[in-house]
Amino acid sequence: MKTELERLFKSCTGIMPEKIVQLTSSGSNRTYFRISADDFSCIGVAGTEAGENEAFCSLASHFSSKGINVPRVYAMSEDRMYYLQEDLGTESLFDRISAGRLKHDYSPEEISLLRKTIAELPKIQVEGAAGWDFSRCYHSLPFTPQTLMFDLDYFKYCFLKTTGLEFDEVKLQDDFRHLSEALAAVEADTFMYRDFQSRNVMIRGDVPYFIDFQGGRRGPVYYDVASFVWQARSDFPRQLKEELVDTYIASLGRYRKVDGDSFRETLRLFVFFRTLQVLGAYGFRGYFERKRHFLESIPYAVSNLKELLPHIGGICPYLSELLTRMTALPRFAGRSKECSCPSSELKIRIFSFSYRKGIPEDASGNGGGYVFDCRGMHNPGKYPQFKELTGMDKPVKDFLESRGEAAPFLTNVFALADAHVEKYISRGFTDLMFSFGCTGGQHRSVYCAEALAEHLHGKYGLEISLVHREQGVEKKF
Repeated sequence: MKTELERLFKSCTGIMPEKIVQLTSSGSNRTYFRISADDFSCIGVAGTEAGENEAFCSLASHFSSKGINVPRVYAMSEDRMYYLQEDLGTESLFDRISAGRLKHDYSPEEISLLRKTIAELPKIQVEGAAGWDFSRCYHSLPFTPQTLMFDLDYFKYCFLKTTGLEFDEVKLQDDFRHLSEALAAVEADTFMYRDFQSRNVMIRGDVPYFIDFQGGRRGPVYYDVASFVWQARSDFPRQLKEELVDTYIASLGRYRKVDGDSFRETLRLFVFFRTLQVLGAYGFRGYFERKRHFLESIPYAVSNLKELLPHIGGICPYLSELLTRMTALPRFAGRSKECSCPSSELKIRIFSFSYRKGIPEDASGNGGGYVFDCRGMHNPGKYPQFKELTGMDKPVKDFLESRGEAAPFLTNVFALADAHVEKYISRGFTDLMFSFGCTGGQHRSVYCAEALAEHLHGKYGLEISLVHREQGVEKKF
């Protein structure tokens, strides 16, 4: 794989690469590398489907001709399995708004960047469709009831059935059919990005650039708005969602006449469908492929679903009733979207530590709680490039996640923690402690403590005190 990219790099630049570093790819089957020599850097991509690679490269060229901010494609191999694209840096929109996401309070600068991003979407959808041959898309299937049923069945088998709820298959399929027919009846004459979300927007300076559009096809404008504004992990407050939709409608108005009220009513139906679709993906990627960040996204998507259900019963009453029961399950208990104050007085303390210096003492007088040994995972501390980093740093996180050991470990930790938290809440207890240990208290234990803090705060909205003892770091959630 690297050899082929080295050859392509040399044929493009005339020199051999000096450095090739593999990048993390969360949900993609493609493998990415940052390749550099002298002062030039680019991203090398090794794909698994020639047609998908060709679709990306062709779309990138087409979008560039329309003045849309996408990476330039420098070269493509003859077999179409490898290509080189412009290096847009390391910061995605998801990274740039991380502070707001953690605090559930977005700054004016973050909001400005979000609005700037969604204001560009109509240009991609409308101008991107002009002159484009949709038969060249990797997925050229039309937006029809049949294709929509594929996604709804994906939700049923990869998520709904994992909850253990009993349901009537015939009634469910009837409501799936009603929903898919209503969605397919909406005008679909634009380019549908299909995965328009903050991880697929790179920020260079304060300018958004768009990547990973190879799965796009012809479709309605509403789908991408739903994907962006209701992206689960972004957890936008209701007012911000409304602002972003208003910004989009104003921008779309440059290309066609838009009735705001009618637009919002139709959009709600697409948000509902998109939420079911992503829950199916989270179920597959999280429960079956054991990828941690998909598991962490589930409570956010379920919370979005709870908001939508009162508006959906008229179209699919049985599905609405079933989902009402599903979202009431204890595993999906979570904080109110409009209130950052938890309904429980339970306070959670999480520690990372070095076994060489002993297990943290429990100052509450309760004798301590769970202690998890992280030393079964491969130690990043054995590698020179990680010596000065901790489990809070992205390269260490990427290393641990890429080895496939962290996700199964944390899946079990999360299950134990969730059950304990729910029991403590129901019994009115006020204090719970978790500790993660490794050899030096620097990499593995820090990573796992951070992961549990984010998971429990995101799912339950509880007050979290996080202490990385050996690093001298304390955080509050």
